[in-house]
Amino acid sequence: MVYFFLYIITALAIIIFSQNRTCTKSLVYKIFDSIDIHCEIQPVPFAQLSQMQPGEPSAVIRERVIKARKIQEERFAHLPLGGGREGAVHCNAQMTEKMLHQFAEPDAQSLDMLRMAMERLKLSARAYSRILKVARTIADLAGSEKVQSMHIAEAIGYRNLDRGDWAERGE
Repeated sequence: MVYFFLYIITALAIIIFSQNRTCTKSLVYKIFDSIDIHCEIQPVPFAQLSQMQPGEPSAVIRERVIKARKIQEERFAHLPLGGGREGAVHCNAQMTEKMLHQFAEPDAQSLDMLRMAMERLKLSARAYSRILKVARTIADLAGSEKVQSMHIAEAIGYRNLDRGDWAERGE
C-alpha cells in the first residue's frame, strides 16, 4: 500500500512539474519533504541481471534491523515526549529537536558536510531534521554509538527528491 501511495504521489508530482504549475509545486515539495527516505531506483539492464552476485540474506538484514530497533527502544525507554508519558518515543523517527541534539548531534566534519548539502541542494529545515534522524538509524544499524560523517553522507543520499532538478532530469 505504501509503495502504491508513493507511486501515485510521484506520478502526480511529475505531471505537475512538467506542466510547470508553480502554485502546486510547493504542495508537492511539502509532501516529499515529510517523507524520511526517498530515492530513485534505476532499472538494471538485462545483460547485468545474469551477472549479479547474491546479496546479503534477508535473515541477516532482519536480525540487524531487530537489533537496531531494540537499541532505539532502550534509548528512549525513559524519555517523556510532550505530555510527559515515559516510553512515548519508540524509534528515531519520533525524536524531537531536543532529542536530535542529544542523540544525533553531528561532529564538526559532519556538520560541515550537512551545511554544504543544505546549501547546494537547497534543502529545507525539515529535511535537516529528517537527515539527522535517518543518519541516527543508519548508525544504529551499523552498531555505532555516535553518528559519523559516513552516516550523514548516506542519509543525505536518501534525499534525492529534495533536489530541485529531479523532475526536469527526465528520468
